[in-house]
Amino acid sequence: MKITWLGHSGFRIEIEKAVLLVDPWLVGNPMFPEARRAEAVEGATHILLTHGHGDHASNAVAIAKERGVPVACIHELSVLLAAEGAETLGFGKGGRLDLNGAQVTMVPASHSSSIDFRGGTPAYAGGEAGFMIAGEGHTIYVSGDTTIMADMAWMGEYHAPDIGILCAGGHYTMDMRAAAWAARTYFNFRTVIPCHYRTFPVLEQSAARLKEGLPGVQVIEPEVLVPITL
Repeated sequence: MKITWLGHSGFRIEIEKAVLLVDPWLVGNPMFPEARRAEAVEGATHILLTHGHGDHASNAVAIAKERGVPVACIHELSVLLAAEGAETLGFGKGGRLDLNGAQVTMVPASHSSSIDFRGGTPAYAGGEAGFMIAGEGHTIYVSGDTTIMADMAWMGEYHAPDIGILCAGGHYTMDMRAAAWAARTYFNFRTVIPCHYRTFPVLEQSAARLKEGLPGVQVIEPEVLVPITL
């Protein structure tokens, strides 16, 4: 299994027979080298979106059309993307999809979700979400944009993820200290990968506090387009 950071909250996850692009914001992302866009999307089988905000979903339709792959996301967002010409797989929290052998379950997050294709008033885009992605003997928790929430207790017990991809930049989501507290309180991760940080000055620039708060856990500060093999 390979997990590759695409900057901000974007990831390429190669698991089972799937190549999943999670929140692939590749154009306009200060962290992502646009000259390497083709490398990031090569072989993609599905796109997963946690919510509709532009720093997560704004490139999804273009990638879906280019690669001929579906976008899996919450129902209301799927309707908006389908109207723009994307193939979509709309589902809801608690729902599960089999994506080329990878079992993807949508789980709660606590944030907000809207979408704006044409510069007007943001439109409601369904609820924000995270994902549990199971395959190859692992379960990955992709938190999406969220704060600490009580739902993490049952999610950690029921899904038992061993890998956490956690938003941790602060300001818009939980910060490094909060992400560390949530990880050690509700989960039993072997590996944690932070995201939604370093992109803008308002966000945290280092995962040092996450590492300090998770002794005994492998905390990997990802580098853009450098695969992590687990």
